[in-house]
Amino acid sequence: MDYSKKMLRDDALAGKNIVVTGGGSGLGKAMTRYFLELGAKVAITSRNLDKLKTTASELESETGGTCLPVQCDVRHYDQVEAMMQTVLDSFEKVDILVNNAAGNFISPTERLSANAFDTIIDIVLKGTKNCTLAFGKHWIDTKQENTNVLNIVTTYAWTGSGYVVPSAAAKAGVLAMTRSLAVEWAKYGMRFNAIAPGPFPTKGAWDRLLPGELREKFDLAKKVPLKRVGDHQELANLAAYMVSDFGAYLNGEVITIDGGEWLKGAGMFNLLEAVPEPMWDMLEAMIRAKKDH
Repeated sequence: MDYSKKMLRDDALAGKNIVVTGGGSGLGKAMTRYFLELGAKVAITSRNLDKLKTTASELESETGGTCLPVQCDVRHYDQVEAMMQTVLDSFEKVDILVNNAAGNFISPTERLSANAFDTIIDIVLKGTKNCTLAFGKHWIDTKQENTNVLNIVTTYAWTGSGYVVPSAAAKAGVLAMTRSLAVEWAKYGMRFNAIAPGPFPTKGAWDRLLPGELREKFDLAKKVPLKRVGDHQELANLAAYMVSDFGAYLNGEVITIDGGEWLKGAGMFNLLEAVPEPMWDMLEAMIRAKKDH
């Protein structure tokens, strides 16, 4: 079976303008590509403008669509407001916000500094809050209806998971915000939903999470009942449906796409209990070396 097949008809997002945070690479890039193929205009944001420009140029040439790169650190509300205004100046309106920007690393919690913990909370929870608040207030003020927000969470948002505690806490907060605003802001014509992906390997994130031999030692495909990891197009198909008008009655929902992984073993990184203390020293050194480059 070809899991990379596209699901929706070509004009499914025609006339829609979408903002994807963390859209320069990985799952954000995969979703953006498909949104463009379905007729949407898409603005992608992250801190790295060079990467955004490269991605935007690549996706425009692939799809013939309009992809706008806008630099923004979602941790800072003033930057989010400036990013929103830049997109509005170019697109006139925004219909859909995809909160995809995230940060994570694996570590025993006692090894984390308060600052390291804050970094993850600030990107994932505070960043999602900043974007949601800015766009939500704009939509309310302008009385724009038929808008929606899609948040990317994780299956351990509801189970918790050792060794990724800041991420688990932040994603749980995003999930609660999704469900809460689905009720409170529905009267303004907004929908709020979330996707909880299982293992969808992306080069950058997975190299940081499971560097070196650890990726082989803890092959996450073996933890999935379907015995494989996800294809990026599978997640893009789901995201496109959820933000499209075909998903207009979907509100306050989180859809898991993980091959049954969380049901088999709650807490994606609990298996790291088996990592001996000396290996954590080695992993920290490897991760620091990657950051320095």
